Amino acid sequence: MCGIVGYIGSKKAVPVLINGLHCLEYRGYDSAGIAVLENKNIVVMKDKGRVANLDNISGINDLSSSIGIAHTRWATHGKPSQENSHPHMDNSNQFAIVHNGIIENYNELREFLSNNGYHFLSQTDTEVIPNLIHYHYTKGVSGKDTFLAAVKAAVDDLKGSYAIEVISNLFPDRVIVVRKDSPLVLGKGKEENYIASDIPAILSYTKDFYLLDDNEYAIISKDHIQFFDSNLVEHSKEVTTIEWDATAAEKNGYEHFMLKEIHEQPNAIRETINNRLQLGEKCTFEGLTITKEYLQSLNKICIVACGTAMHAGLVAKNIIEKLCRIPVEVDIASEFRYRDPIIDEKTLCIYISQSGETADTLAALKLSKSKGCKTLAISNVIGSSITREADFTVYTYAGPEIAVASTKAYTAQVSLLAVLAIHFAEILGSYAQDKLEELKADISRLPTKLETVLGLEKSIAEIAQKIYTEHDMYFLGRGTDYYVAMEGSLKVKELSYIHSEAYASGELKHGTIALIENGITVIGILTNPDLAPKSISNIQEVVSRGAKTFVVTNQELTNVSFDFVIRIPETNSLISPILSVVPFQLLAYYISTAKGLDVDKPRNLAKSVTVE
Repeated sequence: MCGIVGYIGSKKAVPVLINGLHCLEYRGYDSAGIAVLENKNIVVMKDKGRVANLDNISGINDLSSSIGIAHTRWATHGKPSQENSHPHMDNSNQFAIVHNGIIENYNELREFLSNNGYHFLSQTDTEVIPNLIHYHYTKGVSGKDTFLAAVKAAVDDLKGSYAIEVISNLFPDRVIVVRKDSPLVLGKGKEENYIASDIPAILSYTKDFYLLDDNEYAIISKDHIQFFDSNLVEHSKEVTTIEWDATAAEKNGYEHFMLKEIHEQPNAIRETINNRLQLGEKCTFEGLTITKEYLQSLNKICIVACGTAMHAGLVAKNIIEKLCRIPVEVDIASEFRYRDPIIDEKTLCIYISQSGETADTLAALKLSKSKGCKTLAISNVIGSSITREADFTVYTYAGPEIAVASTKAYTAQVSLLAVLAIHFAEILGSYAQDKLEELKADISRLPTKLETVLGLEKSIAEIAQKIYTEHDMYFLGRGTDYYVAMEGSLKVKELSYIHSEAYASGELKHGTIALIENGITVIGILTNPDLAPKSISNIQEVVSRGAKTFVVTNQELTNVSFDFVIRIPETNSLISPILSVVPFQLLAYYISTAKGLDVDKPRNLAKSVTVE
């Protein structure tokens, strides 16, 4: 949600800022804007709609400034509009800011500022910030850098979450930034420096990054960056080198990022399991010092995540319980932290977040640490907030995921969690080693089998053409197939805006079957040979009531007739979701394109959900 870009250096800032905003479009937004220092004045250009609209603003390409900030806004306070879009300035036009997050006490601050003679041009919470900076600056602040001191005084008044960039025509040689509970990274160049909310926005310019911590400030000039803690005590900070290939954040000939990322899944899994899973050897995770005594002491494991990552956690629950015989609970992060969970030092909490910045997941992690739990983060982004908070971190190596709807992150997460479960089982000695070796072999064959599934793309696209006008769809599955049904249903909702629900097959007769009517589409998943006969019977119940049926299976189906069948390769039922989910990713994609929708940026959605 919201994207932030900044630049200070020797070249023109506007092309860098706009290119960065384009790279952040996947985060979800409704307006965009830039602010630069031009001839000792702050020039703001912004509009609602897409980043491309900025190109149509008269004079934007004539700006020669080499310092500026930029933003894509996802509305929280005030409707999408030109006046509500960022950047915002104070009444004197001396300070301009962009802000990602929510200021919870903005009403009180707005009233305070109004009583002190300030007026407001927008309905946003953000506009209080530049006016607060101006207020404190004019009232007089102490410190060797009055600009920084004024920003800190304003930030001390704020309650909520924020990543903030500030420029001022009074201090034309610097940008000041600060963050709390919203991501911000600084890119280090040669006689130039960059700012962004996500690494891909500036990855084409540098691979060297500073990862800003909560309540940390930075003064960024052309050739230097200074870091300060919450008390403005200066400190040094290490550079992190990110080895992502910048072209990984480009489409590379695919029509959409989502389709590219679907096809990247075989390699994403290879990279994720590489060096961790070796046939005939114990699984290893660098830096993960989990002992047998600790695992034996656990009463349970809690897996906490949101959306697609939570669905990955549900699949992991089955694998961990089967291999390790430790009870596993899976929670939606936004619910976990408010239900007063029964957790303590005998609970291992695993947190899954592709971006590592999901606000609800991060807050839940902090809660579990306060209760004495060990915490393990699973993320795709090195140095993200969740990885810096957790006791242990294990990374997926899926590469940048740009499309809002997650695909390769999900399959990489499930693959990683499966290897992690094997690792725990080997430490505990809780499962026969020969059976673990068979499972390892099945996991190692997943990339090749995924390529086979991707070869079914044309058939799935043809099915999408036949059902894309539907208003309702229902997904059915048992065991891990039910978890795939949940993820498949979510993908259809996200991409096509078709109402879709997932149900455990056995629950069909307990109410859901009342929704089945002639011509409606019901989608079934049949990958577990022990459960397939019962699920087939459930699907036959909807056939008898006139439903169209689409089945994804790795089983031989005899004496049954369904409208559409996609046959995928067989594998161990514990990890079958990694294969069976892909047809539904493709189905959702091709339904969306058939409807002419924005595949990579579905309405109202954001890639990194950094507000509660």
